[in-house]
Amino acid sequence: MQDKRNRVLTGTHFEMGNWACTEGAIAAGCTFAAGYPITPASEVANHLAARLPRVGGTFLQSEDEISAVCAAIGASWAGCKAMTVTSGPGISLMQENIGFAVATETPLVIVDVQRLGPSTGVPSVGLAGDIVQVARGSHGDYQIIALCPESPQEMFDLTVQAFNLAETYRVPVFLMADGFIGHMREQIVIPPEGELAIKQRKIPAGSTSPLERRDFQDVDVAPMPVFGRGLQAHVTSSCHDEHGMRNLSDPAVMHQYVMRPIEKIRKHRDEFVQVQADHPEAKTALVSYGTVSRSARAAARLARRQGLDVGTLRLLTCWPFPDKEIRRLAAKVDNLLVVENNTGQLYPYIKAEAAHACRVAFLGPQTLGQIHDPEFILSHIKEMIA
Repeated sequence: MQDKRNRVLTGTHFEMGNWACTEGAIAAGCTFAAGYPITPASEVANHLAARLPRVGGTFLQSEDEISAVCAAIGASWAGCKAMTVTSGPGISLMQENIGFAVATETPLVIVDVQRLGPSTGVPSVGLAGDIVQVARGSHGDYQIIALCPESPQEMFDLTVQAFNLAETYRVPVFLMADGFIGHMREQIVIPPEGELAIKQRKIPAGSTSPLERRDFQDVDVAPMPVFGRGLQAHVTSSCHDEHGMRNLSDPAVMHQYVMRPIEKIRKHRDEFVQVQADHPEAKTALVSYGTVSRSARAAARLARRQGLDVGTLRLLTCWPFPDKEIRRLAAKVDNLLVVENNTGQLYPYIKAEAAHACRVAFLGPQTLGQIHDPEFILSHIKEMIA
């Protein structure tokens, strides 16, 4: 039975990050989710299965991750705010249909609670191992948006933001959590529903004929001809024009089919790419994202107590890559230490933007699957400065 009174569980809670992600999705207006159980993301699916029916939504446990993402894409075209949730092996299985969602400009949220891999790996251990995969894993050229939370509170906040971005720009949006944040318990504050700025998608007005509308390939985002709204629509993942009409022979159409959805994200990137700077005038900076940002910030505080001029830059958005922000930082510092909870997935991108202006080095964990000790980071800061 639907209970609108408890749709958003406002107030202060002490819960795990996966719980916060679920509540963020419901607060953002999610009405459909599909998923297949996988550690360390299963609590999101379990909580969605319990909560969504109570607020008028639907949770589908599918036979695998491929059918889960397909069901979420279909639900989105039926007018639902839709999501799926998985971990690394599921992201691998979803890649073909992630490309389908990109090509058809489908609003979709994909929550990836990452774990140590490759292959089956270690289900219960967090690692930021899928960072490049979500942006480059499907074939062809395309753009997605990916957000990196560092706390259970941000599991709520950035899940809401992920839905807003998906609806605003008609694009798959990833929440790049990991097993540490998913299972961490901290204070989570959920504001009153009226204080949440929730975005809704644009639906075409006027003619029902797709040949009289521009349903795709608009760099300012075309309204979406949702099924069941009395609008005839052509939806194909094959090369198509702005009306959705399949065209495999016109070079100009082929070019626009690839480039306009990319340009749509590039044009608006300054509206949503987020970084967070601490002590921005420092001459040595730590660049990080996700869970390890907590260690980087602690290490910078230790360094400053010892008289070292150290600041941090945290990437809340990892895709589109914050190239402008990295270049601005590099122009102001002497040393830049990239701290990642993996073997260096964003390091080449950061180095390409910064190495012309400052010294750039990478620091992975002492042991994969273990979060950096701030003292370990501090020792490398001292080496770099020396």
